[in-house]
Amino acid sequence: MTRYLLRRLNLFLATSLVLILVLFVATSRFPVEHKFALTGIHSPTPEQVAQITADYRLDEGNLSQFTAYLQQRLSGNLGVSATSNQPVLDELVQVLPASFELAGVAAILALLCGIPLGVLASLSKNKITQHSIMAITLTGYSIPVFWLGLTLSLWFGVELGWLPISGQINLLYEIEPVTGFLLIDTLLSDSQYRMSAFTDAVLHIILPAITLAVLPFTVVVRITRTAMLSIMEETYIKAAAARGLQTSKIVIRHALPNALIPVLKNMGLMLGAFSSYAMVVEVIFAWPGVGAWLVSGIYQRDYTVIQGGILSVALIIIFLSILIEVMHTAINPISRKEMYATS
Repeated sequence: MTRYLLRRLNLFLATSLVLILVLFVATSRFPVEHKFALTGIHSPTPEQVAQITADYRLDEGNLSQFTAYLQQRLSGNLGVSATSNQPVLDELVQVLPASFELAGVAAILALLCGIPLGVLASLSKNKITQHSIMAITLTGYSIPVFWLGLTLSLWFGVELGWLPISGQINLLYEIEPVTGFLLIDTLLSDSQYRMSAFTDAVLHIILPAITLAVLPFTVVVRITRTAMLSIMEETYIKAAAARGLQTSKIVIRHALPNALIPVLKNMGLMLGAFSSYAMVVEVIFAWPGVGAWLVSGIYQRDYTVIQGGILSVALIIIFLSILIEVMHTAINPISRKEMYATS
């Protein structure tokens, strides 16, 4: 297992190195002054020019420049935003928790709704129930996320007025950040209006979370159904039924835990698409996360924000993909057997 973890760590480092190399090459191709693309400083003074040249080794070869670029980015120096004149790293730290919070709530909704429906679709003998569930998943998978977000906003936000359609919380509430996750910070706040603030934060996250959860929900339903159909035909399941165990116990104790293994694997494979959807959702609902921040930087041609956003999102996707792969290997006996057989 140690050798396997070392291989995964090497994969993470190698992939991250290639990513930073691509960003380095892209930065040199930006249609602006190279020093501005690297640092975000509009009109640097002669002292700043000398410092930038020394930091990024601009008077040396490409290999030396890439080494310096790598050192600066890994040390947390992502430059300053050309729009706000604030360090990009500070802005990134401010917007990351909102994205994690939205993604976490959407993932929980997708799992809580998708797994039971997938099990129902596999066990139900009613053809109408089966076809209805699969039709729902196919429809959800086919709907463009931007159309779904705008439609939900129009129906539940504008027409019915049930839910807010923009932002993370009403500006009337002043919540001191503690963890960065607003749903938690509202409960930790010592304000007398903390429950009202928490309720308002929940109402704000409902529409964007539902919109973002639709894609993983449809995948979870289909994968769970396929896995359950296969597992219910296994010999040990039939033996448990022959011993007189109730169907509910067989499903919960034996079939479902094994069916969740491919669900975990496929959730790791769709992280890239999930992140792309999250960016669109954040823009539609004005959610103050990395996606909206990055898209705003693209519109404003804020090149340091673009680099910082792409680097952070890509590194998070790479890390989570490898982490899910390690978790899948750790809990899946077949994967462990194959791992030891090839080591």
